[in-house]
Amino acid sequence: MIIVGAGLNHWFHLDMNYRGLINMLIFCGCVGQSGGGWAHYVGQEKLRPQTGWQPLAFALDWQRPARHMNSTSYFYNHSSQWRYETVTAQELLSPMADKSRYSGHLIDFNVRAERMGWLPSAPQLGVNPLRIADEAKKAGMTPVDYTVKSLKEGSIRFAAEQPENGKNHPRNLFIWRSNLLGSSGKGHEYMLKYLLGTENGIQGKDLGKQGGVKPEEVEWRG
Repeated sequence: MIIVGAGLNHWFHLDMNYRGLINMLIFCGCVGQSGGGWAHYVGQEKLRPQTGWQPLAFALDWQRPARHMNSTSYFYNHSSQWRYETVTAQELLSPMADKSRYSGHLIDFNVRAERMGWLPSAPQLGVNPLRIADEAKKAGMTPVDYTVKSLKEGSIRFAAEQPENGKNHPRNLFIWRSNLLGSSGKGHEYMLKYLLGTENGIQGKDLGKQGGVKPEEVEWRG
C-alpha cells in the first residue's frame, strides 16, 4: 500500500507523482487487492471559489462563525463504518488512564462530544431545527429553553444517537473537485451500502455478527 502525504510537492509535480505511484501499483499487482492500493489523504486543496460562495454555503448571513462538522466524523457516522469497528477506546488509552471512565464504542465519544457542545454535527438533531421556534412559541418558551427541556425529556434526540433512522440521513451533499462516491471515498463499499443503499462488496461482518462491543450511546439496528 502507498500512503501519500504532504511530503510530495503537489503544487508542481502532482501529475508526475501520481503517474509514478499508479505505475508501481500496477507493476506489483496491488490494484484491486484487499489491503493493497493507494491511500491518498492530503487536506490542502486551496478552494479559490470558496471566498465567494461561503456566505451562502455556511449561512454566514444568519450567524458567525459557522460551526463546521469534521468530515471524518461525518462519514464514519453516515456510512455506518462504526458498525464494523473492532478497535476499542481502551486499546488507545495511556496505561496511566482510568479505563473505567472510557467505556463503550469509539462512536460513543463522538456522540458525547456533540452532547457537550464540543463537536458540531450535521444533522444536529432528530427534528428539523426550523420547526423548533414554532413549537417553542406554542409552548410559551424561548427556543433555547424549549430545546434544552426537550433534550432532557427525550422528545428531541441528537441525530447521531440514531444514525440509521431514515429521518437522520444526509439529504444534500455538494462535492468540490472530487469523485467521492466513485473512487476517492475512504470506505467506499460502506458508502455504497449505507449512504446510497445500493450494490456493494463489503466482505467483513458487522459487530452484531461478530459479537463485538456495541455502542452505548447509539441505537443499534440489525
